[in-house]
Amino acid sequence: AERVRYAIPEELGRGSLVGPLARDLGLSADELPARKLQVASAGKKQLKYFRVNEENGNLYVNERLDREEMCGESATCSVSFEVLVHNPLNVFHVEVSIEDVNDNSPVFSKAVLDLEIGELIPPGARFPLEMARDADSGSNSLLTYQLTSDPSFSLSVKEKPGGKKQPELVLERPLDREKQSSFELVLTVVDGGEPARSGTVLIRINVTDANDNPPVFSKNVYETRVAENLPAGSLVLRVVATDADVGSNGRVSYSFGNVPDDVPSLFAIDSESGAIRTVCPLDFEEKNKYIFGLEATDGGGLTDHCEVHIDITDENDNAPEITILSLSSPVPEDAPAGAVVAVVNVNDPDSGENGQVSCELSGEAPLSIVASSGGSYKVVTSGALDREQASEHRVTVVARDRGRPALWSSTELVLEVSDVNDNAPEFEEAAYSAYVAENNAAGALVLRVQARDADAGANGRVSYWLAGGSAGAAGAAALVSVEARSGALYAQRSLDYEQCREFTVAVRAQDGGSPARSSTATVRVFVLDRNDNAPRVLWPAAAAGEGPGGAAAPPFEVVPRSAEAGYLVAKVVAVDADAGRNAWLSYELVQASEPALFRVGLHSGEVRTARAVGERDAAKQRVVAVVKDHGQPALSATATLHVVLAESLQEALPELSERPAGAEAAEAAAELQFYLVLALALLSALLVLSVALAVLARLRRA
Repeated sequence: AERVRYAIPEELGRGSLVGPLARDLGLSADELPARKLQVASAGKKQLKYFRVNEENGNLYVNERLDREEMCGESATCSVSFEVLVHNPLNVFHVEVSIEDVNDNSPVFSKAVLDLEIGELIPPGARFPLEMARDADSGSNSLLTYQLTSDPSFSLSVKEKPGGKKQPELVLERPLDREKQSSFELVLTVVDGGEPARSGTVLIRINVTDANDNPPVFSKNVYETRVAENLPAGSLVLRVVATDADVGSNGRVSYSFGNVPDDVPSLFAIDSESGAIRTVCPLDFEEKNKYIFGLEATDGGGLTDHCEVHIDITDENDNAPEITILSLSSPVPEDAPAGAVVAVVNVNDPDSGENGQVSCELSGEAPLSIVASSGGSYKVVTSGALDREQASEHRVTVVARDRGRPALWSSTELVLEVSDVNDNAPEFEEAAYSAYVAENNAAGALVLRVQARDADAGANGRVSYWLAGGSAGAAGAAALVSVEARSGALYAQRSLDYEQCREFTVAVRAQDGGSPARSSTATVRVFVLDRNDNAPRVLWPAAAAGEGPGGAAAPPFEVVPRSAEAGYLVAKVVAVDADAGRNAWLSYELVQASEPALFRVGLHSGEVRTARAVGERDAAKQRVVAVVKDHGQPALSATATLHVVLAESLQEALPELSERPAGAEAAEAAAELQFYLVLALALLSALLVLSVALAVLARLRRA
């Protein structure tokens, strides 16, 4: 909060050192590149006078400084400005005092002063002379007057209010126009500078006939107070000088004395009435006080001088000026509370309450404004920033003075919030389920997972990886793979429901931030069954052992001849490796030696007698049943059952022993031979019938 103060003389050349600013702010040389020390550009005219060297952090003069041009007649002169440092952003206040040097010589407004003095004026009469003006200040503006030696005249200096010295010409002895009608004297003025500067004016005195009374102002100093922005032509003050003479010697005219150049452009004096009026509107912000001299001259050439003090009172005619000195945009969303994001300068040229400014922020944003010294304000974060909720904040800086009526101005601040990787990817679902029919093609799409990351750029770019599962990451990789960009899961090979009915895979979603954030979702894959397995008959088996000659002896069942209808002969047992409808089995009888003798349970597979066994039924029976599942299309298998009709196993053994090796084949051959003989007999009968019919037909025609 303290100001850094320097003092330099005026008229220093460009590039002159003002002071080691970086060192005085506590910044080391290593910090300078990152902190970016710079003079704030607040739009003020005086800020062009200085610059900061980026390499060493020293403050230098940027252009010639003229104290008189910058501060006028003010006793003190200083330039105040702000300097900014970044990373983190902060503002410091600097004040440079401009010390006066004796660079201005005292000057008179005229090169020649003409005086007319009557010959009858007695010795001791005093004639006020024009005061010289020196633009310097302090001791450099202390003036001393000297007059060339002449026995008829001497120089006297009169002390005036404010410390100024009024030179006066004193008549030392009577004049005689007939002896000497004119005099020429040189008035020299010397200032108090080191080295001293001087100026001269020629005084030409014309000795006239008697005009023995000079004009006299009613006051030595006239003071008045006027408001700024008075319209042109407004009366400011009226001065009055009287002359005891009559005629032309008593007629007084008024004029400006040795005044600054700006006075005649602002004020005008009526030479006859002494009324001082404004030439144009006055501006308190440019200058708040004017001091100048007036001269009253009678018709005989005698003069008197007075001083006019005009104070300009301020009006609230200037709205506050808002300048954004620095804006740190974008600001990272993890910036701590209290971080400086902008530095704003508010300046109101008015004075008093009219120049007292309050500043506030308008708008919904986690920002606040904090007053600093020198009319600067810091915009700081008042809470946490979240880019995902608001990627930018727009607030209005409103500055309002305390005048009546109050004036205000505003400017908009747009603060962008940059992304920080503070959000992990989130899956749409914590657990996914996928269904894949078995026997799929390798590379078939299983499922597409998707995770969203609220961050932006690389922080929100999501990649997918396998992180394990029921068989571990290696085992899961053998079954499925995931595409890193899209999150699509593909089958690595054909799946078999009978080997693996379901498995789980863990998929990790990871963003591209640094450090990276990730989350995991579980994918449960269910393998759907297809009808790819035919039923398998467990009983009766195709062969139970080895028979004579190495042939397989088929299994058989013994059924007593006394068996009634519904007698359980055997049960066909079959299984299907599929599931669901694909494994539902039904049984049908497709072939039997005596089809009417046996039946098969549709769902149980039980082979029972359909009627009572008769004596005429062959002792050996062969029953073939088909087992079908309910898949689409259905698959089937056949079971062959050999039945022996006998009361006991001992009775059935002879029947079985008569069956030589290959009996089944012999029976089949005999059966085939029977049908062939039958077919041959039928063909022969047809041939004989055809011949007989042909003979009969011929005989009939004959």
